Amino acid sequence: MNKLYFIYNKDELLIKVEDGKILIPNEDDIKSLSINLSNLDFLTSEDNQDLLFVELHDITNISPPFQFSKLRSLIGQIDEITFNLGAKALHLISWNNTYKYCSKCGSLLKNKEDERAKFCPSCGFINYPKISPAIITAVTKDKKILLAHNANFIEKRYSVLAGFVEPGETFEDCVAREVFEETSIKVKNIKYFGSQPWPFPDSLMVAFICEYDSGEIKVDDVEITDASWYSADELPNIPFKGTIARKLIDHFVDNCK
Repeated sequence: MNKLYFIYNKDELLIKVEDGKILIPNEDDIKSLSINLSNLDFLTSEDNQDLLFVELHDITNISPPFQFSKLRSLIGQIDEITFNLGAKALHLISWNNTYKYCSKCGSLLKNKEDERAKFCPSCGFINYPKISPAIITAVTKDKKILLAHNANFIEKRYSVLAGFVEPGETFEDCVAREVFEETSIKVKNIKYFGSQPWPFPDSLMVAFICEYDSGEIKVDDVEITDASWYSADELPNIPFKGTIARKLIDHFVDNCK
């Protein structure tokens, strides 16, 4: 089986566009490009296919049908399995670039041979890839969904609420806290929906659905600048397909039919 290569230049992934399809370069493609690859690392494949990843710099000999594209822009254009593999590669590259020295004694870290981790040869401290869990949740009320405009969104883009989990907090606690902090709404019946790797740079989005309990919308005017209830037939500009946010909104719409 032909090897696939996830090759990054900073946060951009090398892809091949062929007959309108976006493909990950294989071994033959790499040979045709005459790219000198070193420090290749392996990803885990469920079907035993060889998957490799690496970060390269100063690449100048790339031309159609090959191009570099930001992984985030490929969501919805490549299948979920391929996106998750690309996310894993980008996440590990970021971790490798960030954690080079021991946070306890400052010594240069080395890679462990028996697991995905780094160890300090001086003090023995082991460093694992950092994963920052975050919740994202759809709040519903009387066949309407709570959507908000985040200060970091493009103009007029609305989505469901999200936020990072704090120490000592369950995912459900985080859902209730984030919704209340950002909109002053209290929620109930919090249920798990799904998850999505989000390597920008190291998040894992854990999605929930919940129901309105009490309160009136009052945004924090820091993260959230506007929020309102929307019915399935009057949705504003929402996230594109492939994101867990869009899956939550589509789930709401399907349940309203």
